[in-house]
Amino acid sequence: MSAIRLLERIGAFTSTYFVVWILLGSALALYSPSTFTPLGEYIPVFLGVIMLGMGLTLTPADFRRILERPRDVFIGAAAQWVFMPVFAYLLVVLLGLPWEIGVGLILLGAAPGGTASNVMTYLGRGDVALSVTITSVTTLAAPLVMPAWVVLLAGESVTVTFGAMAEEIVLIVLIPVIAGLGLRIVLDRYAPTAAEAGLSVFPAISVLAIVLIVAAIVGLNVEEILAASAVVFLAVIVHNALGLGAGYGAGYLTGMSTDRARACAFEVGLQNSGLAVALAVAFFDPIAALIPALFSVWHNISGPALATVFTRRDDVSITESDATSTAD
Repeated sequence: MSAIRLLERIGAFTSTYFVVWILLGSALALYSPSTFTPLGEYIPVFLGVIMLGMGLTLTPADFRRILERPRDVFIGAAAQWVFMPVFAYLLVVLLGLPWEIGVGLILLGAAPGGTASNVMTYLGRGDVALSVTITSVTTLAAPLVMPAWVVLLAGESVTVTFGAMAEEIVLIVLIPVIAGLGLRIVLDRYAPTAAEAGLSVFPAISVLAIVLIVAAIVGLNVEEILAASAVVFLAVIVHNALGLGAGYGAGYLTGMSTDRARACAFEVGLQNSGLAVALAVAFFDPIAALIPALFSVWHNISGPALATVFTRRDDVSITESDATSTAD
């Protein structure tokens, strides 16, 4: 077996059992929080690694798709930018969440799509190219969109400036993504074997980084998580469900094909919770990271569950079609 093939199998294995690693990391952090709390200061670094990996998966062709399918990209990105922040704010108000916790939900709602959305789109037989393109667009726009929503919805309750938050997002997200894209272009041209090896191993590295982020978040907030009320868990679950439903609905109602509607569902419903955590820790009270931390665990359960529903629906349709053909 070649080294690249081995790396591909390792990457596929870690991605397939993504939920298992998330749950295992969370359980270990709950059992021994002191083991993982030192990792908290490295959350931006881990997130930068993930964003670098995302940049490596991109090529100029991915951005050309924006010109080829601007309508679908715009619908998916607009749904992400509008639905999730609004849902977050409404849940904070309707559920009466304390502001120091509610601001974490607003940060989460204003975040761009996460790399998990691309993985779940693939597992759910959605349009992966569209998913990657929407993630790229919302991520590149994050330095403007996130601070704007937080300042707008939080108003005078926030002392953070638009510029300070935008600068942090550029450092954590934008620069690593652009660096990854640039590295991919160079490697494709001068070292294609190295590029193939990098693409093979980075899924495993990204999964490890996400697990470490989640474990660090859980370790830092273990007392708050254990003491969290049912309302906090409800906010996480409902916010995620609304995003998945609204994303699919936006695609379906605007006439997208089924695979593209699925991509929109995952793009809108699965947020970059790691970025929300990093900003919560950097600019607000640590308790603000509670909801993004819980979301990090939950959306890695709901995402695979929805992907399974989609694939089973396809399998049933294929079986029924075969049965009809046989009967004819």
